[in-house]
Amino acid sequence: MGNSFGCSGSGERLVSAARDGDLVEARMLLEFNPCLAKYSTFGGLNSPLHFAAAKGHNEIVTLLLEHGADVNSRNYCGQTALMHACRYGHWEVVQTLLLYRANVTRADYLSGRTALHFAAVNGHVRCIRLVVADFIPSAPYESTSSTNDDQCDRSSLRSRYDQYALSKFVNKAADGGITALHMAALNGHSDCVQLLLDIHANVSSVTFHYGASMDLIGAGSTPLHYAACGGNLKCCQILLSRRASRLTLNCNGWLPLDVARIWGRHCLEPLLAPISDLTLPTFPPSNFLSLPLMSILNIARECGLQSTSASSDDGDLCAVCLERVCTVAADGCGHGICIRCALYLCSTNNNTFDVVGPPGSIPCPLCRNGIVAFSRLPGFPGKDLKLNLSLGLCTPCMLHSCDPEPPSTLASSKPEYRKNRVASVSSELFCSVSCSPFPSVAIPSCTCNDDPCPSLETDERENQERETQDRTSETQGNASLAEEEKMEGAWIEKTSCSKMFWNRRSCHREHQCTSEINA
Repeated sequence: MGNSFGCSGSGERLVSAARDGDLVEARMLLEFNPCLAKYSTFGGLNSPLHFAAAKGHNEIVTLLLEHGADVNSRNYCGQTALMHACRYGHWEVVQTLLLYRANVTRADYLSGRTALHFAAVNGHVRCIRLVVADFIPSAPYESTSSTNDDQCDRSSLRSRYDQYALSKFVNKAADGGITALHMAALNGHSDCVQLLLDIHANVSSVTFHYGASMDLIGAGSTPLHYAACGGNLKCCQILLSRRASRLTLNCNGWLPLDVARIWGRHCLEPLLAPISDLTLPTFPPSNFLSLPLMSILNIARECGLQSTSASSDDGDLCAVCLERVCTVAADGCGHGICIRCALYLCSTNNNTFDVVGPPGSIPCPLCRNGIVAFSRLPGFPGKDLKLNLSLGLCTPCMLHSCDPEPPSTLASSKPEYRKNRVASVSSELFCSVSCSPFPSVAIPSCTCNDDPCPSLETDERENQERETQDRTSETQGNASLAEEEKMEGAWIEKTSCSKMFWNRRSCHREHQCTSEINA
């Protein structure tokens, strides 16, 4: 990985330049020694690409990838640069990494979280839209208005398979069965919850008690249980409007109403009551859906983002930026713009008004008609981006199932109390050893990046003190029980939603990796 004594000094200089955003220093070091792009630190094994992606320096990220940096390199925790960019919400960096074909299905070593989990837990909805772009095909304008039966059958079969692959990726569970929808609902990110539900996230997915995580809500909990714990009213309304059940019991025997009462979310009790007469608002499709994003990403991968010289004819210029030549055209209206403007338009669009087109189409900047796909103009030369292929670029097992059938539809919720019983873990949750190191080891992570975790010695002392207190409490009777209930209630109030899942080993490892980046 470049950790030799000869390049360690220059490598640390490149790491500092990537962290601080010094583009001139980084370019000078890479021109002197291009192999420094593959350097990694001694402690956390973070590469300069990890530092630049975490800090949001998009130009340095592009520079490192052009000089041969591995886009899928992992650090000590098994986290990639894409995960760091999604964690901190740098959507431009996510876009650049996806142009260089970053693997979005990779999971870290600690808790099996993908880049989608990192984006959902912090509410970065633009990063979620980019991460799932390769799973949502751009429907051409001709296919939506076609009347040929053969074309309709082919498109339906293809859309069926695409929806199955998308659903399997979105519902991928981390340690304890936590999905991206659970994380977004827990932290109250309503935009992320609505977008995840629009891209086939399972509203009835439940957690399980397998793994090393500490779940204070209980195994068998649905996203509605997590939304009740987080206390966000809009998240609960969105989940209930998508047929989430109020009568589902987790393994602790708790309803979402019970979870809301335990965590003091009393404003949600009228909504989560089993017999609630409150009318739910209607929610339209998410404003962050972007159908033409997949088509423009593929065109940008083929042609690159290098600006071409403008001709003397003003009609060839992009009408948006007036600097580059038109290279793509919108299917339907036929208006041409450059690749950069089309990519920026698809990545940042958040239309709040009605557009003539299916949900997810973006308005054309010239005629305001809905765009569902882009096509490359004839005569524009293709130029593939330079890729640094590595042995780790294997095809994910999760996208090649033996039975590619669409997921079964959710049954209508019965007015009965259902208790989620956790069965044995399916073999589909784990990939083979060739795909990712330690696939079956599920060590969760916590978010205590600011302060180090308590040591094992202090926990042993606390355990000894608790044992002595238990021995003395046997002679005190009901008074000691009341005190213990008060202590437990205070402890629950102090626990925040972001520290629901924690483990000493994972916390120490992740703190070691993030402390280098945040230094």
